[in-house]
Amino acid sequence: MPDQTPVSVDALQERVTAIFTRCGVRAPSAEAVAKVIVAGERDNCKSHGIYRIEGCLRVLAAGKVEGGAVPRVHDSGKAVIEVDAGGGFSNPAFDAAVDVLAARARETGLAALVIRDCLHFSALWHDVEALAARGLAGLSMCPSYSFVAPAGGKDPLLGTNPFAFGWPRAGAHPYVFDFATSVAARGEIELHRRAGTPIPEDWAIDAQGQPTTDPEAALAGAMLTFGGHKGSALSTMIELLAGAMLGEFMSREALDFMGRTDLLPRHGALVVAFDPETFSARSGRDPVAEGEKLLDAIAGQGARLPSQRRFQAREVALDSGILLSAAELEQLARFEAEGLAALDG
Repeated sequence: MPDQTPVSVDALQERVTAIFTRCGVRAPSAEAVAKVIVAGERDNCKSHGIYRIEGCLRVLAAGKVEGGAVPRVHDSGKAVIEVDAGGGFSNPAFDAAVDVLAARARETGLAALVIRDCLHFSALWHDVEALAARGLAGLSMCPSYSFVAPAGGKDPLLGTNPFAFGWPRAGAHPYVFDFATSVAARGEIELHRRAGTPIPEDWAIDAQGQPTTDPEAALAGAMLTFGGHKGSALSTMIELLAGAMLGEFMSREALDFMGRTDLLPRHGALVVAFDPETFSARSGRDPVAEGEKLLDAIAGQGARLPSQRRFQAREVALDSGILLSAAELEQLARFEAEGLAALDG
């Protein structure tokens, strides 16, 4: 498009990091938050790119996230490792504990990371890609806000509750999927609202429980799970595993804690790492090679593997830069110049 300008990944990382440090986020946390935002743009996941900056800044302005929080890792030497985000962003908390998690998984075969009291805004593929880069399979999940009606219901009770899986591959991008258990991410509905375009018919219901294609009515009503009762069951599982089991907020509690729907949620998160070599040791087979047979067979039928388009977009962005619109560049410049004061404009 004629109004788009390429910006290098490194340059955008520097600019987004500077925005967060200007707004009171400690430097290592600002870098970690910026990394996942820039990764969203790099991989052409616009709903998790620089669109998320404003939301993060609004939570900072409201005093609902601790920009200066220093993550604290609690390691008892067992399979479950905890990191207390201290009311800060989830990304620096994960970064503080991922090496311990990976080492424990290689030692014992599997290990879990509990992230406590974090503000969460990013996609989960960052977590499982980090594990896959260390030769580990991984699961990541968290609750969110109660924006989603359970199958057969009409009132928001469940979160969009994302779930990600990663599998290491030799000499290739890992096998990764990451999706909300709602039909779509809430950010996708918000992008439709901003663009003034309708949403697909099966994404949401209005406040009266009737199907709607109006993004405003959808945001005031309830989103729907994918696959009807199947998605509803998976979403409930995530509430239980990443909320109730951890002793952290479930989606309804997270919304009650924040007290408003226009701020990003605070809750916990669960990341599980598996060492394929440990699980397959007595079989005499190479688990990554065996997995590759399946993935090659899928691709051999002409089927697209999950995240394939994202990885292709990444290669283009790393080579030619990230394309940003004039409006996006103007917003970046405003946040750089004005910090939190830009939220009033």
